[in-house]
Amino acid sequence: MNYTLNQLQIFLKIVQLKSVTKASEALNLTQPAVSIQLKNFQDQFDIPLTEVIGRKIYITDFGFEIAEAAENIINQVNAINYKTQAFKGQLTGRLKISVVSTGKYVIPFYLSKFMAANSGIELNVDVTNKNKVIESLEKNEVDFALVSILPEKTQVEKLTLLQNKLYLVGGEIPTAKKGASTREVFKNLPIIFREKGSGTRQTMERFFEQKEINVLMKMELTSNEAVKQALLAGLGYSIMPLIGIKNELHNQELHIIPIPGLPIKTNWSIIWLKDKKFSPVAKAFLNHLKNEKNQIVEERFQWYEQY
Repeated sequence: MNYTLNQLQIFLKIVQLKSVTKASEALNLTQPAVSIQLKNFQDQFDIPLTEVIGRKIYITDFGFEIAEAAENIINQVNAINYKTQAFKGQLTGRLKISVVSTGKYVIPFYLSKFMAANSGIELNVDVTNKNKVIESLEKNEVDFALVSILPEKTQVEKLTLLQNKLYLVGGEIPTAKKGASTREVFKNLPIIFREKGSGTRQTMERFFEQKEINVLMKMELTSNEAVKQALLAGLGYSIMPLIGIKNELHNQELHIIPIPGLPIKTNWSIIWLKDKKFSPVAKAFLNHLKNEKNQIVEERFQWYEQY
């Protein structure tokens, strides 16, 4: 046997995501590079680790056992690295954060200085929709979650980072009668929705219910980026977080549609389980946020205050 740590990491990621393509994206590698490493790893075993049926990859029972062993080896290597860095007086360990999809435009700015000052920390950020973020938090799989809508049933504590503003946005401003009501403006607009489970969708639907507005759902898309591209293509309009459309507004590719009752305002908050027992890394990150959040807003989000 002559497999490498890199091959173990690649195989484990394939098993976790059940996809060579997704594994390559997660590891920032090309798909051919991942496929080659998988083949080289497989060639060292007489028993198949995977099966490809159609275009889908399946992990064999033997493959799952090897993946479990690979995870143990990787954890031991990480432990060695942590101990070495800790001996040098560096903060070490793993920081896990689950982030709602639009939060990817927010969280990097709150992490950059902290990670630069603590090179011994391993960062794991999972970007997904609101339902999965809250599920990860409830299972105590992460240290923190970044959300724009607080969970109703889970007891959490929070630190507010930034205001969240949602506007009606489109590629062009629709013509409407002067003094038209909110209901009249929406009457004939094709509206693009995020998927169920999205915090943005929940906020939109709540707005429509409160205003008693019936809208024409043009389509449903599973990411903020997909919605943005649909708007750029002229496929409709959507109520979107301002945070994700800075460049498109600056380049006048997208426009905010003035509507009574908008913007909808919520808050981007970092949340954690009540009575959470923090690791030294998580505690240090929370202290960093408390000390630096106002300066980060001033340095990174001045443009945001113009709207």
